[in-house]
Amino acid sequence: MRKIVPGSCCALLGMALALSASGGMAADAPPPMAKVADGMLSGIHDAKAGLDEFKGIPYAAPPVGALRWKPPQPAAAWHGVRAADRFGPRCMQRPLYGDMVFRSNGMSEDCLYLNVWTPAHHAKGKLPVLVYFYGGSMLAGDGSEPRYDGASLAQRGIVTVTVNYRLDVFGLLALPALAAESPQHAAGNYSLLDMTAALQWVRNNIAAFGGDPAQVTIGGESAGSMAVSALMASPLSKGLMQRAIGESGGLLGNLKPEPFARAEQRGENFMRKVGARSLAELRAMPAAELLKALGNSDSDSFNPTIDGYFLPRSPGAIYAGGDQAHIPLLVGSNSQEGYYAALLGGQAPTPANYRAAVLKMFGAAHLDAALKLYPGNDEAEVKSSGTALSGDQFIAFSTWRWMDWQHRTGHAPVYYYYFEQPRPAKRDGSAGPGTGAVHSGEIEYALGNLDGNKVYAWTPTDRRVSATMEGYWANFIKTGNPNGAGLPHWPAVAEKDAGLLRQVIGADTHSVVDRKAARYEFLQQVEPDAHL
Repeated sequence: MRKIVPGSCCALLGMALALSASGGMAADAPPPMAKVADGMLSGIHDAKAGLDEFKGIPYAAPPVGALRWKPPQPAAAWHGVRAADRFGPRCMQRPLYGDMVFRSNGMSEDCLYLNVWTPAHHAKGKLPVLVYFYGGSMLAGDGSEPRYDGASLAQRGIVTVTVNYRLDVFGLLALPALAAESPQHAAGNYSLLDMTAALQWVRNNIAAFGGDPAQVTIGGESAGSMAVSALMASPLSKGLMQRAIGESGGLLGNLKPEPFARAEQRGENFMRKVGARSLAELRAMPAAELLKALGNSDSDSFNPTIDGYFLPRSPGAIYAGGDQAHIPLLVGSNSQEGYYAALLGGQAPTPANYRAAVLKMFGAAHLDAALKLYPGNDEAEVKSSGTALSGDQFIAFSTWRWMDWQHRTGHAPVYYYYFEQPRPAKRDGSAGPGTGAVHSGEIEYALGNLDGNKVYAWTPTDRRVSATMEGYWANFIKTGNPNGAGLPHWPAVAEKDAGLLRQVIGADTHSVVDRKAARYEFLQQVEPDAHL
């Protein structure tokens, strides 16, 4: 639980001013205050950055006990002033990803908190807002990670919000018993319902931090990007944002949600695995025990599902029918989302090994078509095509599918990017510069947080690329168009010369005609029900 400071806002301000007048230790300015629907908050003033920060704000009730595997419920109001000066706990998760750095206050099921960065001297209710959802396969991640820090964008006049949401079995479990107790006969998708509750909180409260609830952009990377595509599709949330940013991932194509019956079967298998004989027993089990039962691999993880409530139909069907949010979208993927070595299983990058791997992936019926689109006639081609195929299969195809549907049916501009800046050498000398932009490698560039990542020896070129990319993101958040003074022109997606206009972002940022659609249409053809 977060610390509650008794007394009124006026009393706290008066005490600070009195100490300041008497030359006491509180000579610094009093903490910033914000009044939200549930009570008064005191945050942190960063005089050097010119920002006010509010961390660990509850946007929903703790999802514990009887509220485990329930849609998020309203947070309880408080009396006095609540300290919002530290990140709340991160949600329950397994240590699956080594690149995550947390500043959170431990780990707990009581984790539905968000964080706000805002310019210190703002005009109430006038500034554009970014609400950003972290990546991590909906298995891990946290709004406290330095790569998602909101200070840099806030210095550009944007109220920036990061959100914690339930993960893994706590956020995605579906069971017949859960559906039976639901008024909507739905289960699963609690992660996405948490995000919807956070967006409702933003609509109702963000003006207290200077934000305009009518200028909300939602954004995210990987699982966060997939969530953005789903939030645009859901009737529960699509009216809560005016713009959207997706960095590598959509809940479409090969990453479409699970059918509900399959999700329920997965849930029942887990229930048997942990030895619970009823939903009540399952809710009574310690959270740490449930995590332990999940093991150390993400190979059998839980997934979003078509629950009939948050998702009444598949996102693909919703986008195909034009029933998603008709808002501007900035979306794209990276040059090295996957790597040829994974495709080859560690074997040498020879044409014979590559052909065998492609045959195993697609079968004899599709082999020739695959090799035409992803040729591998020599070692260099194997490395290039293998990296492209691995990345497409992992996440670039789903991102294209989202972009393509929104361009076709969204009635709003779409801006499509291809990020190609590799990370530089590591500071400790253990690795040299990368050969491409790896999955998640764009986050620090886009959000202006290179300095928050101490692993890499950032170069002047990296900083120039970051200034360009963050400039695009900031302009889009403010206007729905990434273009602005001093930036290379970025055209909206449009057909040209048998391709689509796309922006390459890197050391040489420029527009190109992207002709990768044939690859993705092939993957759609061979992926069962990928159009859904």
